[in-house]
Amino acid sequence: MRLLTWNINSLRLRLPLLARLVDEEHPDVVCLQETKVPDPLFPLDAVRKLGFPHVHFAGMKGYNGVAILSRLPFTPLADFPDWCARKDCRHIGVVFTLPDGHVTLHDFYVPAGGDIPDRELNDKFAHKLDFLDEATRWFTASPPARSILVGDLNIAPLEQDVWSHKQLLNVVSHTPPEVERLNAWMKTGFVDVMRRAVPPDEKLYTWWSYRNRDWRASDRGRRLDHIWMTPDLVPAFRNMRVLKDARDWAGPSDHVPVIADLAF
Repeated sequence: MRLLTWNINSLRLRLPLLARLVDEEHPDVVCLQETKVPDPLFPLDAVRKLGFPHVHFAGMKGYNGVAILSRLPFTPLADFPDWCARKDCRHIGVVFTLPDGHVTLHDFYVPAGGDIPDRELNDKFAHKLDFLDEATRWFTASPPARSILVGDLNIAPLEQDVWSHKQLLNVVSHTPPEVERLNAWMKTGFVDVMRRAVPPDEKLYTWWSYRNRDWRASDRGRRLDHIWMTPDLVPAFRNMRVLKDARDWAGPSDHVPVIADLAF
């Protein structure tokens, strides 16, 4: 199974880029975040023409939204919370029935958190922390097994996940309260397999701001996109690639796709 996760930053706007990606990389399963399309307007026919007969999505106008596109059949998950009681389309999940058993796949888009890393001064940051706490409680109460969790988690947890640990310690996405919560969530039963492929002491980014005119020269990136697996599935992990060159495509997302190759 080739699994791809990507914050596409508007599915309808970047359908041609998705088509290029599918043509070049031949993923079996694609998890998208920030699709920015309400369900009645989801481009289902266009997605199916790309070779994905099985599609599950949850979206809203202009913001958020997640989708799972698959060549393999699945059953959508129904038993999970309305995170922070906001109905803001930040999580879907599916279950695949594979020859050696079921595999659950979660697709998450964690709140970005605004600009001020203070929950008293910034409601968006408070929402982000509350979302992380709720996710940790839920997975603690329902320990994951044979599960994969991917998505834009909007946190770069390690020092080498950002271009400057020192300068970004007080910048939303790398602050200690966020990192502590992301680590607590991961410890409910997941392994950060991207860092199995690239050692933690090496730089690894998946996002470069639109504000950088020459993003490649400045290389001020952050690893905001993640692939986690439960320990019972880690033996199936073969490789991971960050498709950095996609940041140079015409009209790109500020995130780039991440691919994991799995052998079930």
